[in-house]
Amino acid sequence: MGDATHKSAISSLQEVRDLIKELPEQDLESAKKAVAHDTQLTKPLGSLGKLEGLIEWLASWQAQYPPRLNHPRTSVFAGNHGIAKYEVSAFPSSVTSKMVENFVEGGAAVNQLCKTFDADLRVYELGLENPTLDFTKEPAMTEEECVRAMAYGMMAIEPGLDIICLGEMGIGNTTSAAAISMALFGGTAKDWVGRGTGINSETLERKIELVQKAVELHLAETKDPLNLFAALGGLELAAIVGAIIAARLARVPVILDGFACTVSASVLFAIDPTTLDHCLVAHRSVEPGHSRLLELMRKEPLLDLGLRLGEGSGATLALGILKAAVSCHTGMATFASAGISKSIDLK
Repeated sequence: MGDATHKSAISSLQEVRDLIKELPEQDLESAKKAVAHDTQLTKPLGSLGKLEGLIEWLASWQAQYPPRLNHPRTSVFAGNHGIAKYEVSAFPSSVTSKMVENFVEGGAAVNQLCKTFDADLRVYELGLENPTLDFTKEPAMTEEECVRAMAYGMMAIEPGLDIICLGEMGIGNTTSAAAISMALFGGTAKDWVGRGTGINSETLERKIELVQKAVELHLAETKDPLNLFAALGGLELAAIVGAIIAARLARVPVILDGFACTVSASVLFAIDPTTLDHCLVAHRSVEPGHSRLLELMRKEPLLDLGLRLGEGSGATLALGILKAAVSCHTGMATFASAGISKSIDLK
């Protein structure tokens, strides 16, 4: 795998735009090798369904054959949001730092999933004591703050990783995610806002009003995707953007978690849809905006289990499917090795 850390010294959103233009394409030769080997395995063609396509995707973006998943990592980025002061969540902002402690101590759901699928877990705090600003009145982040968070996320892509599962933790970030989605893709706040951590109807109405107000304020200033992202996003969401870019540069495939994580990626999609070709979406969140966003981005999630936890849990769970796909592809006998004639009908 390549080393993308040398690309992390970005200092402006324009440098981010320029970097996007340098992103490498998939390796078609590795993909062809995956397809060719699949035809030799002791099964009917296409009988493993989407698992076969996952192998082709994985080989093409790792730019190697056979693909491997010996060193997967789940990276969770944590940040606090100024909008949380309006009590748009069922929990206060202090829960963000408490959950980070829980990750470190091994007590969260994502810890158990990482153990199950043998994934390395890393948690990154982004100024929890300094939340973003109230985006109903001013930009959530300055350009400098946004770029610094992106650069931090880029450094999370280290040499030797086979795949990275991205997730987030931040009270109030579904409010931010809804605002970004509305600003980038249109509609009304009601189209994008959901109940997040399980808020009541009164809080939901307040959340909708705040998102509508914020988007109207910032759309009056700019239509540029990255500027809107800085105005409405969060530090942990910006770090995810940086990690996605760096992963592409280093040829590390990406599994995105739920709504907030997919929204982070969507700013790149808004600039150039092909920037997310190396990314899979792990699951469909119960947040209503997630289904709408996936349709717009033309991304089909691997799972639909009613998850809404965040913290990279869905992405890590999807890693298990990819591991199963690799095991089948690399471990199954071929017709030749099993002494079976391909003329035999295996239906």
